Amino acid sequence: MAATTVAVPVLTTGPLVEGVLLKRYKRFLADVELDDGRTVTAHCPNTGPMTGVLLPGGRVRLRHDPSPTRKLAWTWEQARVDGDGGRPIWVGVNTALPNRLVRATIEAGCLEPWLGPIEAIRPEVPYGEGRRSRIDLLLTPAAGAADPRPIYVEVKNTTWSEGDLGLFPDTVTERGQKHLQELTALVPGARAVLVPCLSRSDVTRFAPGDSADPRYGELFRTALTAGVEVLPCRYRFEADMVSFLGLATVEA
Repeated sequence: MAATTVAVPVLTTGPLVEGVLLKRYKRFLADVELDDGRTVTAHCPNTGPMTGVLLPGGRVRLRHDPSPTRKLAWTWEQARVDGDGGRPIWVGVNTALPNRLVRATIEAGCLEPWLGPIEAIRPEVPYGEGRRSRIDLLLTPAAGAADPRPIYVEVKNTTWSEGDLGLFPDTVTERGQKHLQELTALVPGARAVLVPCLSRSDVTRFAPGDSADPRYGELFRTALTAGVEVLPCRYRFEADMVSFLGLATVEA
């Protein structure tokens, strides 16, 4: 199904604070100058190269969440970039958010046309060889569903793009390769679903990032042939809300 422009709010993120990114360093840290003039150090919950969204001097949004159990009170959540066509958009950079976001999308019924009715959702369930891996979400179809098989859902945060084409991964990911192989092995005894979480509103198509990880691209196409389903979910990020925009088309 082609992408839709109808936005369905699925997750409230709370108010975020804006500023300017000064630098990211040691993978987990980012210095940001807030609009009130203060400079703070924020946790960077994205250790990858952040291709196309790591822009010193660019606008960012942070979440302020002080706690005695946290070393840093600030977390980097979003970055503003020039999207496809030059229009500024906000991109979700927190890799801890997509699992919550996709779960909220399922619970809102937005993916029922593709997944069918869902009775239960369990996170982080062991599976794979020796049950040494954990699936992001394990779905139990509702009674009477057309396909009663359990549904294993693997979520991948996707922020790299070329024009309106979203791409994953943006670096070699042996972990991602393993996940594709494990998803493929589940079929046909279960449904295996890869959900690229497209954390930017300007992409309407999705493909594997062959130039960054050719092996991932090979495994992606093998998985498609074997029956693994791919549901690239499009999202729009705002200061206090994330909305579901439908599915992107898959180009293999």
